[in-house]
Amino acid sequence: MPELPREKIILGIDPGTNIMGYGLIQITGNKLSMIAFGVLKLNKYDDQPMRLKIIFEKTLSLIEQYKPDELAIEAQFFGKNVQSMLKLGRAQGVAIAAALYRSVPIFEYSPTKIKMSITGKGSASKEQVAAMLQRLLSLKDLPDDLDATDALAAAVCHHFQNGRPETGKKFTGWKSFLAAHPGRVK
Repeated sequence: MPELPREKIILGIDPGTNIMGYGLIQITGNKLSMIAFGVLKLNKYDDQPMRLKIIFEKTLSLIEQYKPDELAIEAQFFGKNVQSMLKLGRAQGVAIAAALYRSVPIFEYSPTKIKMSITGKGSASKEQVAAMLQRLLSLKDLPDDLDATDALAAAVCHHFQNGRPETGKKFTGWKSFLAAHPGRVK
C-alpha cells in the first residue's frame, strides 16, 4: 500500500519592531505551497512595549488560525547599533514566547543560512531571495514589503534543512529553551 503524503505547515517569521514579516507554507509529500504571507506594520506605535504586545498577539493569532507544526525564525544578526540589536532581540523573543506558549517547536536560522538555502548565495539580496521564492512557490505577485518574503524564506529554509536547524536544538517549552540559553535569564 503506498504511503499517504505527509502534510506539514511551517510558520516563518522575520522579526522586527517596525515591521514583522510572516509567511506560512504547507508541505504535502514533496510539494511546497504558500498558504499566506504578509507584514505587521508597527511603526505607528511609539510605545515599545505596545509593539511587543502586538507582535505576541499576532504570532498567537497566526498559530491559532493556521495551526503550524513548526516555527522557523530568523536569528539576530550582529550589527554595530546595539540599540537596534536589543529591539530586534526583544521582537524575536516575543515571537518565540508566543510559539512556546502554544507548544510549537522553534527552529532558528541565521540570515546567511536562509539566503544560502534559498538562492545558493549567503550574500543574496532581499530581491534575489524574493525572486527565487516566486519561482519555488509559484507566486503570481510579490509583496511591496520584502519582509514578508524574508519570512517565507525562513519557512522554506527550514523545510530544506529537513528540520535540522543550525543549532541542532529543538525547543518544545520554556524549560528546554532556558536550558539551552542559560545566559539569557538574569
